[in-house]
Amino acid sequence: SERPDPLDDVLREGTDEELYALFEQSDNMPERGYIEATIDKDPTKNAEEAVVEFFRRMRPGDPPNLDNAKRYLESLLFNPRRYDLAKVGRYKLNKRLELGFPLDQLTLTKTDLVKVVERMIFINNGVDGPDDIDDLGNRRVKTVGELIQNQLRIGFLRMERVVRERMSTKDPSQITPLTLINIRPVVAAVREFFGGSQLSQFMDQTNPLAELTHKRRLSALGPGGLRRERAGFDVRDVHDSHYGRICPIETPEGPNIGLIGSLATFAEINEYGFIETPYRKVVNTVPNDVRSLVGKTLREDVTDPETGEMVAEAGTVISPAVAELIVELPLEMVAVRPIATREVVYMPADEEDKHVIAQANALLDDKGQLVEDRVSTRSRREYLIEPVDEVDYMDVSPKQIVSVSAALIPFLEHDDANRALMGSNMQRQAVPLVVPESPTVGTGIELQSALDSGQVVVARAPGRVVSATSSQIVVSGDDGDRVYTLRRYNRSNQGTCIDQRPVVEKGDVVQRGDVLADSSSTEHGELALGQNVLVAFMSWEGHNFEDAVVISESLVREDKFSSIHIEKHEIQARSTRLGPEEITRDIPNVGEEALKNLDEEGIVCVGAEVNPGDVLVGKITPKGETDLTPEEKLLRAIFGEKAREVKDSSLRLPHGERGKVVDVRIFTRDDSHDLPAGVEKLVRVSTAHLSKVTEGDKMAGRHGNKGVISRVVPLEDMPFMADGTPIEIILNPLGVPSRMNIGQILETHLGWAANRLGFKAVSPVFDGADEEEIASELARAWLIDWAWREAGEKSWEWLREEGIPFEELADDGEARTLHLTHWLGANGYDPERLMSNERYARRSVLRQSLQDLGYHPDQLLVFEDDGRGAAEKERADKLACQICLRLWMEDLGYSTEGLNDEEIEARARQVSLEVGQPIPTWGKMVLYDGKTGEPFDQPVTVGIIS
Repeated sequence: SERPDPLDDVLREGTDEELYALFEQSDNMPERGYIEATIDKDPTKNAEEAVVEFFRRMRPGDPPNLDNAKRYLESLLFNPRRYDLAKVGRYKLNKRLELGFPLDQLTLTKTDLVKVVERMIFINNGVDGPDDIDDLGNRRVKTVGELIQNQLRIGFLRMERVVRERMSTKDPSQITPLTLINIRPVVAAVREFFGGSQLSQFMDQTNPLAELTHKRRLSALGPGGLRRERAGFDVRDVHDSHYGRICPIETPEGPNIGLIGSLATFAEINEYGFIETPYRKVVNTVPNDVRSLVGKTLREDVTDPETGEMVAEAGTVISPAVAELIVELPLEMVAVRPIATREVVYMPADEEDKHVIAQANALLDDKGQLVEDRVSTRSRREYLIEPVDEVDYMDVSPKQIVSVSAALIPFLEHDDANRALMGSNMQRQAVPLVVPESPTVGTGIELQSALDSGQVVVARAPGRVVSATSSQIVVSGDDGDRVYTLRRYNRSNQGTCIDQRPVVEKGDVVQRGDVLADSSSTEHGELALGQNVLVAFMSWEGHNFEDAVVISESLVREDKFSSIHIEKHEIQARSTRLGPEEITRDIPNVGEEALKNLDEEGIVCVGAEVNPGDVLVGKITPKGETDLTPEEKLLRAIFGEKAREVKDSSLRLPHGERGKVVDVRIFTRDDSHDLPAGVEKLVRVSTAHLSKVTEGDKMAGRHGNKGVISRVVPLEDMPFMADGTPIEIILNPLGVPSRMNIGQILETHLGWAANRLGFKAVSPVFDGADEEEIASELARAWLIDWAWREAGEKSWEWLREEGIPFEELADDGEARTLHLTHWLGANGYDPERLMSNERYARRSVLRQSLQDLGYHPDQLLVFEDDGRGAAEKERADKLACQICLRLWMEDLGYSTEGLNDEEIEARARQVSLEVGQPIPTWGKMVLYDGKTGEPFDQPVTVGIIS
């Protein structure tokens, strides 16, 4: 009701004195008596009067007698058929009002009403705080099952009404279940939900990430939710309770900002619809047994309770001998330094408030003990530095606060939030390319996100691959052969191409969960939304003004950014009043040339090249007959039906489209296809078109760095590096500082190093590579290029000495290979791998070159399979930087003798200024103008970016 009802009317069970007694514990502030003020306003003096007064207020037109009033109140709040709290309602009431009712008590009780009034008095008196409406402890997710259940309930209630009507009108002797029950209302309700609900959406299938993200979307709009116009700032804003539950980054940019979100990476929805996030349990006491104690550090002194004798001091690392002594003491638990256990607990937002939670990258030793004395924590919605003894739980991963899409952005922590939002949204718009390429710099969840999208074909059981063709893979296991059928050139909902390609070969042994076939935008099961390209951040003749992008013609020629788009065209042959339409090759006034791609039935053949206006399916429609002239009657008599009036209504390829026919499907009424009324035949033709990248196309990185291609430049005009390699894409450096998305620069540098050293970099969000690590990788990248170049120069000298004629060699590479097999083969390297595997050859050359200079390669080289600890890797990083700077200066003709490690960097800066060359660890290079061959004035940031 819009009129406020005095609570007294609903609650009154007796006299005023009894009401005072009921609330004397809560309404105890002398200056404001809520119950007293309510009773003063209330005209009723007993329960009967109160119920009648309540009925009069709620139903002003009805006669207010006691029976009606009681029945109405009963049905309104206490009848399970009319009023249902649901399990979640009872759970929240019990929790908030500290009640102990069973969860199957789904109606209100008098105790509930009393407690609600008490709680309101407490809140008004400042004893208790009000609920935060935007807290995820008070907002729940209605999953699809619940939404369909609500629709079904509506359908069943409609059906029940029909059944009751039929039971009252039909003769009982004639009644059967079939005559009573009509299922149409139920079917209609479910159809209405899937066809018309705001939350039933056409799946976004642009790429696997778009599909996965769409399935994880959370909306505050829709039936039972908010309206866009009514939603204020508070609802849209990021809330403390979103931590680990809803991503603070991924949300649309338009009017729906903040109303539509995405589930965080590890979030789950519990049985009540509340979002939970996982935490690792931290314990600071362990059971008093040898197995639990050994290796732990004592937090307090351990003394014998009987004698008071000291057994072990605080800070002692428990050895087996000390553990034996402690076990003999009559202690149940022993206080140790806090340990992060493997036990994971999922918590809703209101539960989390009671605990102190450390962040995921708090330092742990090899026993799982927290190393630092004070750690960064969250407790009761505040961010504090607290002693480790206070910690109850710990985050499971640094990426648990962001969604899958945001967790795919390396160096996300270095990007401004607005640009990160654009980056995570634009990844979903990436068009699947003809040749997918997984990113050189990833975050480590590319594989899992592709698997979870459901587009990749995965082995359901272990076995051996007995056949792998382009259309199917057969795996033989213990339970017989399993056939995995592959989708070839299927159209997605957005018109992109879904094409699955096998990644296994005949004879391969696979385990359950292994990737068998790639799909669109995946490479070896990893998500591959773009291409790794060589970029330079520089201004180029004004063509990259205002975020415009300049690309090399080589990207177009090599089909790096080419994509396949599939369009669906369909035509129906109907029965008309003038006669049936006919699908035929015999079309009036159309020459044979236009029909060359059609088969005898008038349908285009698969594989045919089609252009705008070409006939895909021939169809004729009868025209209205008029009175025939004598000449027409004669023609009709001679040629029969052939001469009748028909209209050409063929399906033609629309203007602006072209491509190849990849699929033709024919549906007829005879084949029991469910065709619409009046349709005798339906033909569906799919055409695929290869789109090449061109001016006007939008390109984007993962950091919100987007732009439109302004020009495709001939390869020979692009700027090139010292070794002659032309740049592939030129970006404007002015697009970085104001947008504050520095992540793209770090990705560029690390991508360059990873490309030169031959590895894929994994830089997880909030836990990725830092500047020192990137600098050391750039140093190793310079060293490997330097060693490779030196080996190339030495190879020609060696050929001259050996007397091998140069005419027999094709190029530099062949000369180098001959020399390497001779030089490195003698030092124990594998000659066959040196010839076939460039990565192995480059790394072998670097090792041998460093060894020849008197350095120990293992002391400064760290590759992906290195098992050393963090401290040793840090030492190797520093050494790599120092050796790189020494060799760089010596290469330029400067002596480094007598310089210690501290002086070497200062000297390198000095040399850089003198010669105008950037230091290798800066990630910059001197580029040369493709048109004049002259070097540009300033060194330029060059690297590999996805």
